[in-house]
Amino acid sequence: MKILSGKEQEEADFYLHLAAKIAGSSPCYRSRCGAVIVGKDRLLGEGYNAPPLDERLETCIKDSLPPNFKSDQTCCVHAEQRAIMDALRRNPEGVSGARLYFIRLDDAEEIQKAGKPYCTICSKMALDAGLAEFVLWHEEGITVYETKEYNALSFQAGSAF
Repeated sequence: MKILSGKEQEEADFYLHLAAKIAGSSPCYRSRCGAVIVGKDRLLGEGYNAPPLDERLETCIKDSLPPNFKSDQTCCVHAEQRAIMDALRRNPEGVSGARLYFIRLDDAEEIQKAGKPYCTICSKMALDAGLAEFVLWHEEGITVYETKEYNALSFQAGSAF
């Protein structure tokens, strides 16, 4: 992992704020997230978390699931997943080696600083698509993880979602 500075930090700040704007479109009741994928200085894909397109839910089912539920406990497709699918649809040749920027908004639609990597669903999909890096905004700064490192850290977190 590497904390960005200088021009790299400014560029990452731009893309994280773009992801935040996209997160504002999320219809999720619990958490509004956004992601953008950038490769060779151009936007390749974007996404926000939401239920599957053919299943707009009135409420989130997360609270009704048993504690031992063995899969992702959200009713939403993750912002990272949507961004990867969007990039693969629109720019399949550019995805390999690209960078994914992820952000979450609080209830006041302000950017939240991220915790440690934990989503094995998204990290595995990013690896499979060939993304090179994940970018999160931590308290200590904007941080870049190689996707393999992000995936390993996600599994260390002990969570499947």
